[in-house]
Amino acid sequence: MTRSERKTVTMLPALIPPTTTGAIDGGIMPSQADTDHELVALWVGQSASRHTRRNYERQSARFLAFIGRPLASVRVGDVQAYLASLGDVASATRANATAVIKSLLSFAQLTGYLRFNVGKVVKVPPVKNVLAERILPEAGTLRMIALEANPRNRALLTLLYGGGLRIAEACGLRWRDLSERDDGAGQVTLYGKAGRTRAVLLSANTWHLLSDIRGEAGPDDAVFRSRKGGGALDESAVHRVVKTAAARAGLSPEASAHWLRHAHASHALDRGAPISLVQQTLGHASVATTGRYLHARPNDSSARYLGV
Repeated sequence: MTRSERKTVTMLPALIPPTTTGAIDGGIMPSQADTDHELVALWVGQSASRHTRRNYERQSARFLAFIGRPLASVRVGDVQAYLASLGDVASATRANATAVIKSLLSFAQLTGYLRFNVGKVVKVPPVKNVLAERILPEAGTLRMIALEANPRNRALLTLLYGGGLRIAEACGLRWRDLSERDDGAGQVTLYGKAGRTRAVLLSANTWHLLSDIRGEAGPDDAVFRSRKGGGALDESAVHRVVKTAAARAGLSPEASAHWLRHAHASHALDRGAPISLVQQTLGHASVATTGRYLHARPNDSSARYLGV
């Protein structure tokens, strides 16, 4: 067994069923799947994020349809040909497709389904940082909320911006996740990305807007309910609410629910909020992620010191 094979074996004790841990022969891992379909299902199931799972399913289906043969016969040239077939797409789209295919092939090797990971030599292309383009001005954001006449939609926009919620977090909210504070404000408990739970304090204004739309809803009812079926608003419906509100306020037609989260981070930092507090509120795993907003909207630059 080579050194790299021994390293692979030591990384996989949790993936090998107890009945097969001693069945490793010549450094080859026993496979955890018998077909490409089973392998993809295992790989997709590793993610706790519903959005990531959908992306993995969509990207892997396109890749498998393009190569038209089993994963075991895939070569480096096949991966390169697939990425070339994407054409003139945005750099972020190409980078995402590359990363997803690399993840699939890496997982296939780690679980013993493939002996070699041909995606390892494929490099993820660099991506232009467009965060600054997606940060709404503070005055425009407040105008967007103020012009919304529908009480449910106004509460939704206020919470997305004031609490910095992800769209999936807003859609999944139940009334039991909200609680009033002694000062007349409130807080929301969120089950976010990667299974992390966090509590976010809400302003008194945000709390009152939410309280006003509750009516007779029980603790397990959705906070933001569809007018048609009475169930929770889905993500597409939330995006429509945001885009309609943005258009009404004269903001970018590309605005989305996540842009309100960007606005929360940027505006809070502009107003002097500690970066660690913004990190905690947004549920970022690393302060480096939150720090992107400082680079996207700097408060000073050497360019301002020149006479041009």
